[in-house]
Amino acid sequence: MVVVLIVALVVWVILAIIGFAVKGLLWLAIIGIVLFVGTAAIGAVRRRALHR
Repeated sequence: MVVVLIVALVVWVILAIIGFAVKGLLWLAIIGIVLFVGTAAIGAVRRRALHR
């Protein structure tokens, strides 16, 4: 599960970088950032739930 979250985070970062690099794809950067934050939050919540 951790590997899947890490891969998803890497993909979202790459999408955000591509979106910022290409001015016309700014929407891609925004989506990448939103998905990165969402994936990180879900990972943190699940990780805390496993430790309880």
